[in-house]
Amino acid sequence: MTARSIRLERRRLLVDGVPRILMAGEVHYFRLHREDWADRLDKLVAAGCDAVASYMPWLVHETADGFDLTGESSEYRDLVGFLELAAERDLLVIARPGPFVMAELKNEGLPFRIYREHPDAVPLGWDGKPASSATLDYLSPGYLGEAERWYGAIMPVLAERLVSNGGPIAAVQLDNEVGMLSWVTNTPELTDRTLADLAVWAFQTWGREGSISRYGADPDDPAGWASQWRAGGTLDGTVAQQLALHHDLGAHHRDRYARYLLRLRDVAIAHGVDDVPFLVNLHGTYAGRGRHFPIGISQLSKSYAGVPQMTSGSDHYIGELTVEKVPDLYVMNAFMAAVHDADQPITSLEFEAGTGDYGEDLSSLTSPETAELKTRLCVAQGNRLVNYYLFAGGHNPPLDTPVGDGNDRIAFTGERHGFAAPVDPEGRLSTTYAGTASAVRAVRGAEHLLAGMDEEYDDVVLGYVPDHYLTEYCHPSASVRRDQVGELERYRGMGPRDILARALLLGGYSFRAVDMSGAPTSAGAALDPAGPVVALATPPVLGRAIQERLAAFVRGGGRLLLHGRVPVADDDGTPCTVLADELGVKVDDTVQGTPHYFPSVRATAWAGPQPEVRVGMLEHLVAPDAEILAVDVATGAPVAVATGAADAAAAGAPERSAGGRVVVMACDYPCHLGFWRQVFERVGVQRQIVAEGNTPGLVVTSTADADGQRLVHLINVAPVAQTFTLTVGDVVLELGLGAREGLVLPFDVRLDDAILRWSTAELDGRGDGSTVLLRRSSAGGSARIETTREVAVDGDVTAARDEQGWLISWPAGATTDRLTVRLS
Repeated sequence: MTARSIRLERRRLLVDGVPRILMAGEVHYFRLHREDWADRLDKLVAAGCDAVASYMPWLVHETADGFDLTGESSEYRDLVGFLELAAERDLLVIARPGPFVMAELKNEGLPFRIYREHPDAVPLGWDGKPASSATLDYLSPGYLGEAERWYGAIMPVLAERLVSNGGPIAAVQLDNEVGMLSWVTNTPELTDRTLADLAVWAFQTWGREGSISRYGADPDDPAGWASQWRAGGTLDGTVAQQLALHHDLGAHHRDRYARYLLRLRDVAIAHGVDDVPFLVNLHGTYAGRGRHFPIGISQLSKSYAGVPQMTSGSDHYIGELTVEKVPDLYVMNAFMAAVHDADQPITSLEFEAGTGDYGEDLSSLTSPETAELKTRLCVAQGNRLVNYYLFAGGHNPPLDTPVGDGNDRIAFTGERHGFAAPVDPEGRLSTTYAGTASAVRAVRGAEHLLAGMDEEYDDVVLGYVPDHYLTEYCHPSASVRRDQVGELERYRGMGPRDILARALLLGGYSFRAVDMSGAPTSAGAALDPAGPVVALATPPVLGRAIQERLAAFVRGGGRLLLHGRVPVADDDGTPCTVLADELGVKVDDTVQGTPHYFPSVRATAWAGPQPEVRVGMLEHLVAPDAEILAVDVATGAPVAVATGAADAAAAGAPERSAGGRVVVMACDYPCHLGFWRQVFERVGVQRQIVAEGNTPGLVVTSTADADGQRLVHLINVAPVAQTFTLTVGDVVLELGLGAREGLVLPFDVRLDDAILRWSTAELDGRGDGSTVLLRRSSAGGSARIETTREVAVDGDVTAARDEQGWLISWPAGATTDRLTVRLS
């Protein structure tokens, strides 16, 4: 391979200066015989991928004599040979050398001896108990020294084979899912070393007396300090001290994770890896949902936000993409992008592929089209790298030295591994291989446009509050903290019952997210009162700094939609009503549903005739100057109000001269899309692209470039076919989508002396300035080309000239899946 460049600029991934979308698949060379590598890589290429990714486990490559990266002691260790084979196929490589790699490996991919030789690296958690997982204190000198020794062995091998040196390696991932093990086991790192570091941090932040007041412990008293923190503040701390301690524990861990990952970056650079992007893999999906995913963003964003040539990637396992889960994936991508700077694109480093039968118990069988639906959504939102994980299965070889753990192999999944992958351990194609290939084809068909486009948004942003996801730690005895975490989990992010995000997305709106913390490294984090509506899901806890930002935003004329609870407390639980005071809203009572009480609300006349609806919670609001939008059926008390100059006038109250328009929805009103569209319109949000149909489940967004070329992305996640009217500017199309299908339709695509004004079929490649390639489906369709040139088509396709140019039409029942239009 010749020397090439890979750069991250303007949220694009540039290969030799050209925007690209890299489509990769994970193939674990260390789980395959050397003789099988070519077959698996050929199947990857046949699926349309142009990159291969692989973990490179320390556990596998360390031997009693040092490190083997060339296969001298075992074919499973021949990393160099695998990289050379990938290069022969012009495959780029995404290198994932750990130290931690997970991948169901023993010790998450670390050698057994690390735990024996460095017992002080094993974290102590709540009440001084050792961690129950294989995690380590990332900044422990013993572990960190060993990790740097591993990097000292593998990084020169990678550096020699970077694309800038004519090799295949296009990017390097640092560690994997940092902080995940501590989160899922509720085990913060509370070693003596960590607590001493925390004492310094607290002293610098709050001073000695401030720390004593805030935590109920003296940072100058190591024993008392350790006891209070390991007890989660429950020894003799007040409620406020317990909440403050938990909050700051999470904040301090985020600083530690950043120090660790940036240290790994420095070590990699010192060993010559400095001409390709570094990647950070974010964890967080849980139980098949994406609600918890922003925990990973919150934990790790400090490690990459604003760091040149470094970006994050998602790691998601949510199964089928349905009306329930499609907001999860959309919001995950939006929240990731919200903390990136202007150059950092989003990527997906573990993009779930395969059947989902991870336990080999047939408890799951994901439909073949799922990977395609997810791919279509992610690339529409700006993913510039997608790594299908796991693309090809394999076998777990034995450990060099048996450890007597039941199988004595490198992993705990048994002899076979990756039995859910599109290519199974024996190399057979599963039912999901064709769907994966179809997904790649859809991307490839429009990549020449899509890779240089940005998503277009309606006039609304969804707020991302990093501190709402400081919830991974809760001492077992800290009941108040447990209640606080429960409230945060219920109301944050996508809103109660996920209704805010679902109503936006399935209501036909496209939206970005905004980092409500206002971090200077987060592009687009400024709140412009003349800008889009801020839609924010609100627990009762919202940090004072963010409340003050929002109050100033509204005071300056900004538009705001709050959904959930009215914020009444700071992050540490102390009372804070800055925002509510600015809005002129107070909470009189909070009503929760029970098995014997069923809160119900009714919209007022503004929304037209609406039925009484059951809700899970509501708050009685006192807002004398507001228009009442909905009331508690039992008491008549307001549960949703509109404030601001226009709404005050409508309600007959004195106008507030400086306020922007605000809607407070203090109940989990059901996801009636028509009702919610009226709510969004109330704060001035209109859809730019409108798809009108009768069945929920159609997701619509668009991407465009600086030349005005546009792609409209249509994704039907419903289990039934959809017919709908699509309106894009002055173009109105009657369209249909089969159950769980997607389309990417081109608009205003430039050709030589011609414009492809629109098409009801997808692009199927770049063609040239005189050729249009379309991906023909079994349905009929049409396209319009505006030109004075002649147009030629083949077979049953017709081309009719009219005053606007040419109308290309084709009937249903295609005999070929590609349609070529030639201009002469």
